[in-house]
Amino acid sequence: MRSCYKIENDNPELFKNKVIYFAQSLPLSCILNSNNYNNIYNSYNFIAALDLIDSITFKKEENPYYSLLEFQNKHKDWIFGHFNYDLKNSTEDLKSENPDYIGFEEMFFFRPRFVIEIKKNTVLIWYTENDKKEAVIELIEKINNTVIEPLSKKNIPINSRYTKTEYIHNINQIKKHIQNGNIYEMNFCQEFFNNNIDINPAALYLNLCNISPTPFSCFYKIHEKYLCCASPERFLKKENNKIISQPIKGTSRKSTNILENNILKNKLQQSEKERSENIMIVDLVRNDLSKTAVHESVKVEELCGIYEFPQVFQMISTISSMLSDEFNFTDAINCTFPMGSMTGAPKIRAMQIIEEFERTKRGLFSGSVGYITPNKNFDFNVVIRSIQYNKENKYLSFITGGAITIKSDPEKEYEECMVKAEALIKAVNGKVSY
Repeated sequence: MRSCYKIENDNPELFKNKVIYFAQSLPLSCILNSNNYNNIYNSYNFIAALDLIDSITFKKEENPYYSLLEFQNKHKDWIFGHFNYDLKNSTEDLKSENPDYIGFEEMFFFRPRFVIEIKKNTVLIWYTENDKKEAVIELIEKINNTVIEPLSKKNIPINSRYTKTEYIHNINQIKKHIQNGNIYEMNFCQEFFNNNIDINPAALYLNLCNISPTPFSCFYKIHEKYLCCASPERFLKKENNKIISQPIKGTSRKSTNILENNILKNKLQQSEKERSENIMIVDLVRNDLSKTAVHESVKVEELCGIYEFPQVFQMISTISSMLSDEFNFTDAINCTFPMGSMTGAPKIRAMQIIEEFERTKRGLFSGSVGYITPNKNFDFNVVIRSIQYNKENKYLSFITGGAITIKSDPEKEYEECMVKAEALIKAVNGKVSY
């Protein structure tokens, strides 16, 4: 059982930033930050897991979801962590021989020493019986004394794994798979990278939040590996017995002109191509949720809603179900991961073809970061619009892409990819080299 220490803070935004900087001084930390977005299904605006009590790392000979269930049943505590996209290789008959320069584990979860929740001006710090209030007071003092440093202003070169010509050629090849009936939608991505960079991850994350504040952002550290995430997308949430998924499919750039913005927003709403992308994934999610749902409980609560973010408009649907008593909470994750919005449909065949065309492992990109509560509720994001960084080998990476359907225009798909990359390039003060 955890105890709670409560303080009032008259500058919560500054305190949040200090928590983020302090977090990178610890071996493990996970900060989930909604950037004050209001969402009917959001439980926390800012929650941070700091330091380590215990952890579980995926082992090849084990069922990862059963191991996670056992870990939670044993401790009945807060746990934070991730599912790597390449966990698919251990749960399905799939493989990936592409290189991985970051090195996040396929699955990793940890029990934090401290859990900090910030609600407006109130700071709640949850600690275990192994700590005393004096340890919490010391933690607060360390956070308050943390110095915030801005990201260094450098024109950092960012390389791409594809030329524009190569990217468009691959889209045309993927469309042949669609024409041949192998798939009807596939998410195709490209990596941007710098393989020799020293950078302050906390400064990078705050810079990314300033440029692109999003409701499912996170700052995540496992030793020398970092994720700076500005995700607008929820993967899966469990709230008592209710399961909620909110896939994104459909993107439009934004303008600085209000009238043009209205035109772009309406154009996205009416786009047959974008709506068909979204509806295909909604059908896939409905099917995935039905595997663990109470009979006839799967519902589409919202179809093709248009939401505004700093750089783009997004088309988002909300699908829900009621988890059957026959299944555990990890079964709901197992039956839906990886998320259909980042694979395509049919899911298995799409993932096989993804490996033919992409040149690096996705790692945490297309994976998920989140938390599980003591009573087995959970919330996980989709890791997109994110920067991965390995401080040990100085490798920085971010990946962007989009859904390819038979109606895809290769030039426009490339443009969409670059629109999504724009905030990430700005966040690292970078310049793309081709």
